[in-house]
Amino acid sequence: MAKLSVRDLDTSGKRVFVRVDFNTPLTEEGAIRDDSRIRAALPTINHLLNNKAKVILASHLGKAKGKPDPRWTMRPVAERLSQLLGRDVILAPDCIGPEVARLVKEAPAGTVVLLENLRFHPGEMENDLTFARELANLAD
Repeated sequence: MAKLSVRDLDTSGKRVFVRVDFNTPLTEEGAIRDDSRIRAALPTINHLLNNKAKVILASHLGKAKGKPDPRWTMRPVAERLSQLLGRDVILAPDCIGPEVARLVKEAPAGTVVLLENLRFHPGEMENDLTFARELANLAD
């Protein structure tokens, strides 16, 4: 059986959830030291954008342990990704919840939404089914 790729899917006009590895090394000041993990995701992100998908990106960063920690915000990643893509990347205020669901729903096709750090929720480390369902409900 052949392995499917994102290129094998019809993503046009769809909300597509992509789990990426943006756990990049940061300086003490919170600046990205090495953006190679972000660059590695660009072909997939660009493919989805070229197909008019709404791209929802999710990652963890650092050692946040089930609660918000400003040292581990995804803001530097969103800023660097925006530079690399040459377009705005929306940083969601959280990774789940009604505000995030509304933001994703109202964003136009061709938008990139980066969810806030998954590790800000204990459910991410515990493989919690309710947490996983909330993430899945953001996408088609």
